[in-house]
Amino acid sequence: MSRDHWNAQLYDGKHSFVSKFGEDLLELLAPEKGEYILDVGCGTGDLACKLNELGANVMGIDQSENMIEQAKKKYPHLTFKVQNVLNLSYHCEFDAVFSNATLHWVKPPKKALSCMYNALKPNSRFVAEFGGKGNVQIITDEIISQLKKLGIHYKDDQFPWYFPSIGEYSMLMEEVGFRVVFAQHFDRPTPLDGEHGLKYWINMFAAGMFEGLNDELKDLIITKVENNLKSILFHDNRWFADYKRIRVVGVKQ
Repeated sequence: MSRDHWNAQLYDGKHSFVSKFGEDLLELLAPEKGEYILDVGCGTGDLACKLNELGANVMGIDQSENMIEQAKKKYPHLTFKVQNVLNLSYHCEFDAVFSNATLHWVKPPKKALSCMYNALKPNSRFVAEFGGKGNVQIITDEIISQLKKLGIHYKDDQFPWYFPSIGEYSMLMEEVGFRVVFAQHFDRPTPLDGEHGLKYWINMFAAGMFEGLNDELKDLIITKVENNLKSILFHDNRWFADYKRIRVVGVKQ
């Protein structure tokens, strides 16, 4: 297993917006009482708890041990497991698979879709939201630009995410057997926490782009990124990340 870079306390303290924005995704899921739902990439468990409050039987999985440990502390009455979606072995066990802000971390995407498809009962549904094409491009382009200006070789495989177009992802869903019944790609400028919000965001989510660099050099690059993007992404005394999201619903035939 790769090193667990997730800081669960920082996630809950400075990035709780991840769960808050996921709450209206629950309306799309429309869980029914007694359903068995798999929450893929459950993080520290907030949305799994809400699903449970709505009457569903929830299992939350995340490949981060830190996240699962925190979820178990917060919600000891729920079931959470350290598990990678690429290694799921469930077969026709769930009425729904739900995922918020996770699948842009998962490669290869088709294998993840196949595993989630297999976990579903026939005529059950997959509901997800994650980063789509162009997500945080202003931020990541600037990070890459600053790395190159300092003469640091940047390789494409350092980019930690998979941000597909809506057509690309819908096609993958269909290839594994889903009938795509809803697909949306939309802008969602996302407020970050306070005057250091961009720095917090980069440290939490984009650490992979600085692989091999010492903390001093990393901090220098982040400062240059902040200075160059302030006029674009900082207003009303806070930073806004240039989020672009994909939201999909698929039905297992």
